[in-house]
Amino acid sequence: MTTFDWIRLIIVIALIAFVALYGLFSFLPKNNKFFTTKTIAASGVLTAVEIALQIVGNFITIGPVSINLSLIPIALGAILYGPLCGAFLGFINGLTVVIAPSTLAIFMPINPIATVFLCILKSTLAGLFAGLIYLPFKKKYQTIGSIIAAMSVPIINTGLFAIGSMLFFQSFLNGVATSLGFSNIYTALFLAVIGWNFIFEFIANSLISPALSRVVTVVNKRRNVAYE
Repeated sequence: MTTFDWIRLIIVIALIAFVALYGLFSFLPKNNKFFTTKTIAASGVLTAVEIALQIVGNFITIGPVSINLSLIPIALGAILYGPLCGAFLGFINGLTVVIAPSTLAIFMPINPIATVFLCILKSTLAGLFAGLIYLPFKKKYQTIGSIIAAMSVPIINTGLFAIGSMLFFQSFLNGVATSLGFSNIYTALFLAVIGWNFIFEFIANSLISPALSRVVTVVNKRRNVAYE
């Protein structure tokens, strides 16, 4: 795909995300705590950032590591705006992963249904549970809670990917194990397929997401004080 094709794809996915979010909002009670007007606006911004980061991560690598920062908006949304926002951003992330070049080239030809299901499920649940994990820490221990929630996103996302790969893509893992000389598919999965990418995502999410959430919280508090 050309650069122009990717830009058009970003616009289409962003529009679908906005329509889905507003559609969901119209069916919820107006006094709900999860999808306020502020949350919808923030989710729209985070959606655009997430899609851009996912597409950039498809093409930028350092050695064997794919520079994927697209899990950060999921963690940020889950921490700042709750589990449903995290789940929504995870769902959008799953859609972008489905159309990623590596997904289309490797996993789609093997099992397209399982590929779509796994891509959407893993990141959606990662965002949902990150928000749920943060809730008990929200009032008194925000820093600790944001770090734990941010760390949970790559762990859940990669953990579900690992389980799904062993269930649905054993032929691919067998090929990787054979070509690289690994003794079994588990070694191939964790050393060749997941490997450094998970380590990078875990470190980036653990450091950047809590810091950004803290900055946004402080800015919002100062803005509210200014308007009072």
